[in-house]
Amino acid sequence: MLQELGNVKAKYDKLTALLSDSDIVSDPNKVKNLSKERAELEPIVKAYISFLNTHKSIKGSREIIDDPDAEEELKELAEEELQELGKELEKITKELKVLLLPKDPNDEKNVFLEIRAGAGGDEASLFAQDLFRMYSRLAEKKGWKKEIMSTSSSSIKGFKEIIVNIRGNRVYSKLKYESGVHRVQRVPQTETSGRIHTSTVTVAVLPEAEDVDIKLDPKDLRIEAFSSSGPGGQSVNRTYSAIRVTHEPSGLVVSCQDEKSQHRNKDKALRILRTRLLDIAQKEQQKEISQNRKSQVGTGERSEKIRTYNFSQSRVTDHRLNLTLHKLENILDGDLDEIIDTLTMHFQSQMMGEGRENLV
Repeated sequence: MLQELGNVKAKYDKLTALLSDSDIVSDPNKVKNLSKERAELEPIVKAYISFLNTHKSIKGSREIIDDPDAEEELKELAEEELQELGKELEKITKELKVLLLPKDPNDEKNVFLEIRAGAGGDEASLFAQDLFRMYSRLAEKKGWKKEIMSTSSSSIKGFKEIIVNIRGNRVYSKLKYESGVHRVQRVPQTETSGRIHTSTVTVAVLPEAEDVDIKLDPKDLRIEAFSSSGPGGQSVNRTYSAIRVTHEPSGLVVSCQDEKSQHRNKDKALRILRTRLLDIAQKEQQKEISQNRKSQVGTGERSEKIRTYNFSQSRVTDHRLNLTLHKLENILDGDLDEIIDTLTMHFQSQMMGEGRENLV
């Protein structure tokens, strides 16, 4: 790892030198790309320099302690300093391990957030609406922008399905661990006897594909226009503005009807289709997660939960972390930072592995 850090430092120094080169400075695009690459390495280099300085200080303290001619008072000070430096070195070592983890190339991307009612009928559709509001509030707090791509409402104004495009700074890095089955335990509004029901909603977070990621061949697409409809199938307009796109090679079908413009619905459908195709391609490339798109959310059965929202006890439990928080109302209002940060640390620790050797 020390050799790896040395290589990173050498690359950082080379980029710094290049950014002072007159030929580079005259090319704005090169400056932009090199500056971005250098900025990505800077946190690692700073931590590495702190590691080297701390290690040097530890060596100095040990030399004083081992010096037979050193005064006792000076040795005592060196002992105290050595304890503090040891703690500091441990902290920097952990930081470096995290910084050296392989970067997820999707972390910087925008996402398509897909929320679908699972087991539980109308109550599941109402909770799908609650989760949509939760993520919408989170987006507002983070300064992200959201665009509703497609909706399918239930008869009681919940969501059978809603697909939202969320754009902003490192959206995927924050939301990628939200994929899975979310379980709710509460008394439904329609329940007269006060019995607690259990329902589920599936959430899928897909990094948005760009044109360079997935090229769509028009020959592979079957595009159909139809009249959009509302809950229960009733027609909401007489024009054929809704669009259904079928990708013949994969069999994927995407429909959009929320916009009055056929062109806008087509554009949204193609963006969703491109993202789903990218998701499938990435999973095929990565053997450890070589499963189809449904594996991200399972079937929606109650036993496949990643998180439970219990209204009677005002608690939220994330089952991957064994973390329980008694602030349901705040979380449903978008206060997800504690859960998101803990999940990030949890999966980073898994990536590092318990047996990974120390830097010293």
